Parts: sequence; C-alpha cells; structure tokens
Amino acid sequence: MSNLDDDTPKQYAGHFPPTVPTAPPVASTDVQNKSPGTTFAVSEIVQRWKREDFMKSGSLALTGLALLFSLLSFIVMAANNHGDGMDFNQYETYRYVLAIAILSTVYTGGKAFRQALELWAGKRMFQQRTSALIGFFGDQIMAYLLISAASSAASLTNLLREAIDGIVGIDTDSSAVAFVDTSSASITMAFLAFFALAMSAMISGYKLSTQSYI
Repeated sequence: MSNLDDDTPKQYAGHFPPTVPTAPPVASTDVQNKSPGTTFAVSEIVQRWKREDFMKSGSLALTGLALLFSLLSFIVMAANNHGDGMDFNQYETYRYVLAIAILSTVYTGGKAFRQALELWAGKRMFQQRTSALIGFFGDQIMAYLLISAASSAASLTNLLREAIDGIVGIDTDSSAVAFVDTSSASITMAFLAFFALAMSAMISGYKLSTQSYI
C-alpha cells in the first residue's frame, strides 16, 4: 500500500497544467477615441460662433451705411438754400426730413460705436438680450420715421418739379431747379438709410429670436 500511495501523485502530476498569470485587460480603442457625438457637438459650436461673428460684422456694416446715408441726408438738406425764396425752412416737410436725418445720425452713430466696442474690444455696454431688444425696436422705429419723412418729402418734391416743368422758358440753372434737385438728393439718402436700417432690423430680430429666456 505504501508503494501505491507513493506512485499516485507521480502518475497524475502531468495531468494538471501550471497556472499562468493573466495580463490586465487593455482599454478599448472606442473608449480612448472621441465619440462621433462629441465631434458633431464641437463642430456645431464652431459653426455657431462663426455665424454669430458674421451677424455681428454684417449688422455693424449696415449700421455704418445707415449712419453715412443719414449724415449725407442731413448735410444736403441743411445746405438746401439757393436764394430767391428757395429755402428748405419754408417747407415743413423738408424740416421734418432734416429733423429725422439728425435723429437717425445720432442713433446710428451711437449704435455703431456700441457694436464696434463689442466686436473689437470685447466689452459689452448692455446684456446680450438687452442689446438685441434695443437694436430690434430701435431699428424698426428709426426705419419707420425715415420712410415716412422721405415719402412725404418725395410727394412734395414731385409737385414742385411738375410746377417748374410747367413754367415756359425756365432756366435749367435756376435756383428753383437746383432746390428741387438738392431736395431729391437728400430724400434719396434718407431712403437708402431706411433700407440699411430695415435690413439691420432683420438681423436684430434674428438675434432676439435666438436668445434664451430660461
């Protein structure tokens, strides 16, 4: 019996393979790499930043154009005095155009300064939502005033031109013709300022619609 007991371990010793230590699991490449959702979110953020910068630059350009046209309308109408009774002060409609042109110059000048400060210096005078509200309603109100003044003045200018054309033998270099032509130039500048502010109001409306109210 002792011989059997001694041979038994030797007989079954090779039937059990030695234990080999296992290496730690390797991290999956899917976990290490960025997921498609993360890449898409980053791309959306970059596109939104580019869109916002484009809107800011476009709004500033339109405001600058409105400022230029308003200033020209104001200067041309203020200089519309050709003697022989041909003075814009004699017509209430032309005085209205001058007043609105001055008001539009002040408004667009202040807005252009604020937008340039926000775009290049990164400083905000108002909160983003407050700025969008001021731009949206301010552009609409000023555009309405410009179109109303220009429309009424255009009607008066057409009547004056018809009256001048009805005069036989009038000199084309007369003060009356120069007065009507100067008035037409000022009214044209007011119309152009209106179009610039109307387009700026559309951009302001888009900015306002994208604001979060939560």
